[in-house]
Amino acid sequence: MSTTDEDPRIAFARQTIGPVSVVAAPTLPSHLLQLVDTQGNAYFAKQHGSQARYVQEAHAYVAWRRHLQDHAPELVAGQDSTHTLLITSVPGRNGDALRPGSDEEARAHHDAGAALQALHHATGRRATEGTGAALADRLRSWVARAVHASLLSNAERKLLLRIADELAGSRMDTAVCHLDYQPRNWHVGNGFWTFDFEHMRHDARIRDFARLHFRRWQAAPWLREAFFAGYGSRLTDAEQRLMERFGAIEAVTALVRGHEQGDIALGTHGRTVLAQLS
Repeated sequence: MSTTDEDPRIAFARQTIGPVSVVAAPTLPSHLLQLVDTQGNAYFAKQHGSQARYVQEAHAYVAWRRHLQDHAPELVAGQDSTHTLLITSVPGRNGDALRPGSDEEARAHHDAGAALQALHHATGRRATEGTGAALADRLRSWVARAVHASLLSNAERKLLLRIADELAGSRMDTAVCHLDYQPRNWHVGNGFWTFDFEHMRHDARIRDFARLHFRRWQAAPWLREAFFAGYGSRLTDAEQRLMERFGAIEAVTALVRGHEQGDIALGTHGRTVLAQLS
């Protein structure tokens, strides 16, 4: 989208907080615009491509941000007509920019665990069977999309559907979950912040660890230790088994999205996780 004065995100920001200037940030995705006001306060204008994601993220800021105990930016305002959120900027560097194996990376995972524990503790619910059934249906729908795109062998399809049946009969604790909790959605500096709440909803609590488990911790187990030290408790054997079952969702969604978006790395990740399932 254009970032001229006619850009509706700039007009919205000016209507809300007064004069602003655009901050040059060529690495930002096109749906994000960084702005600064006359007092030097920085913001992001985030425009969603769908009303559903806009509504979901706006609700997350209003209903659940407080449970992260100041480890998240603030929602300034939303504009329904353009699906745009105006959000305060947070300091520090993106979590993906931290040097692998550094103390700073381990500290970020520790702080990420503490922030997520606060959210889960404040919103947790006891185990029910309904969540497992809903996740099983979600997995089956992704399997159907993968089959339609000829991304699965018959043996892989049967394996994923067997795991869906396992999930359908499982009881699992729930909480409000971020559901894309990984370093690209963290900022680290003189503190820790997380953002991108467009997927946030009540879900199986263990699912909030899945992205880190399958994308980070297997190659760097010390980061898992740092995270759960911050979280305050580790997974039981049953919870670890459940998270491994969630690998089926991680695998098939990565396969489908990688195929649809032409993202070879994402599709390869899906293949890697799929090969780990049994």
